[in-house]
Order: sequence, then structure tokens, then C-alpha cells
Amino acid sequence: MTRYLKTLLATCTLAAGQAFAAAPLPVVASFSILGDVARAIGGERVKVETLVGPNQDAHVYQAKPADIQKIRAAKVVLVNGLGFEGASIQRAVRDSKVYNLAVSKGIPTIKVEDDHDHDHKGHDHGHDHGDVDPHVWTDPAAMQRYAQNVAGALIIADPEGRLYYGQRLLDYQQTLRELDNWAAQQFNTIPKAQRKVLTGHDAFAYLGKRYEVQFLSPQGTSTESEASARTVARLIQQVKKEQVKAVFVENIKDPRLVQQLAKEAGVTVQTEPLYADALSPAGGPATSYVNMMRHNVTQMVKAMK
Repeated sequence: MTRYLKTLLATCTLAAGQAFAAAPLPVVASFSILGDVARAIGGERVKVETLVGPNQDAHVYQAKPADIQKIRAAKVVLVNGLGFEGASIQRAVRDSKVYNLAVSKGIPTIKVEDDHDHDHKGHDHGHDHGDVDPHVWTDPAAMQRYAQNVAGALIIADPEGRLYYGQRLLDYQQTLRELDNWAAQQFNTIPKAQRKVLTGHDAFAYLGKRYEVQFLSPQGTSTESEASARTVARLIQQVKKEQVKAVFVENIKDPRLVQQLAKEAGVTVQTEPLYADALSPAGGPATSYVNMMRHNVTQMVKAMK
């Protein structure tokens, strides 16, 4: 073999090795908000696939064969936990034997005192709606631990990226602190007695606890539940009596129930929806977790004034 060919072969081998070393870590996140957090911390070292995409409802989502293939091809699977993901996703993750983590681990949770009268639809959902509220991401302070757990999972799967992930985690946590401070300032412009918001389902309790906002909804913590006529009638009277102005539909839900409730209560539904369990598609106002929170807070405060 000539010196030229040897040099060429060595160069190609080195390039192939570098390309292999630079191959991003395949990560699967159960839903779009979690996927965004994983990308923010993982940066160029990860390739994140999400199962439940923008404007999709994770409560009712059924895993498809393509989702199962994504999970099996991953090195790490991130889920929210706390019963947020449906039974089909939980089962697919468990059966895959791929390393996985519920990133809500260690976050203080809110126990659901379910005063909604409802029935559950008959299909296999696997949620525990009457125990713990899974929507921890609506509190930016709780997201500090959420992000830390994501970084920890990435480090376990990719130890060589420890310093890289660690620095990006610190940067992201600073962004979360700034978001938390900004949100508090916005809500503090509204008297506490006026901080009342009606949404389609009970997805904002952590935000409510953090910033002293009362949330009303015809459905419980899962969109799979069906509001009873008694619950809707009670809310209509409450909205009238307490003059609740901040009435919103959500991007993941059929708006008709909230629209009907608002009509009977004599109030107007806000033009912009809130983003509860999913981001917006590209070009929308909530393409990242931080943008989603800023959109939601801005719209709530504007409506409560």
C-alpha cells in the first residue's frame, strides 16, 4: 500500500471516529414541554424526540408503533411522572428496558382535593386523577429541580458530557429564576382578590400556589374527565358572583365547554388561549417553556385588570 493510500485511509478512519464520537445522544421526552427543557440543557450533545407534540394532549395520547420504536432506539427516556402520561406510554417505556427517569422526582407535590363531579371515559388511560397533581412545570421555582433531574439523567447516559450539561443547567436555572421574579412582579400588579382565572381543566394549581392566583375549572387535573352539569352550574354562578373576567380556553382542549360556560355566565372568553400541557407549533407564542410561561402570565394579568 502506498504512503498516499495509507495516509488517506488513516484520515478517513480518524474522521469516522470523530463523527462517531460527535454523534448526539438519542433522547426521548414524553411531551413537548419536557422535550424543550431537555434540548435547553442537552444542547448539541443530544438529539431529542418527543412523543406528544405541540398542541397535543398527553392525558389522552395513545402510544403508536412509531413511538415505541423511538423509545427503543433511545439511550435515555424522560417522563414527567405523577400519572401524567397515559398507560400506553408508561407500558412502552417500562417494556423497553431503556434507562428512564421521572423528572418530577423530589418536587413537592399538590394533593388533589377533587371537588369536580365527573366521569372518566371508558378507554385505558392509567391516570390517578384523585391523588397528586402532575402539572409541576407551571411553577418556575419547581422547575429548578425538574431541570436538575433532566441534567442528572443526561449525565448518567453520557458521563463525558458532565461539565457541558452542568454549565448549561446553571445557565438555564438562572433563566428560570429570572422568569420567576418577572412573573411575581406581573401578578403583584393585580390585587389578590382579583386574581381569579377560569380555564378548561385544572392544570395551573402550582402556578396558583406560587403567585396566589385562584384557578377555576369545570374539569379536574385530567382532560379525560367529563364535567358534570352540577359542576358547570356551580361555576356559572361563581363566575357571575365573583365577576371573574379572566376566562380562557386551552390549546390542547376542545373550547366548547368553556365557551358555553362563559356565555351562560355573561362573560367573554379571552382571544388568546393558555398553553397548559403542550407548547405551540413553530411560529406560535409558546415554542419554548420560557416563552409559554411568559405568554400565559401576560395573558392572565392582562385579563384580570
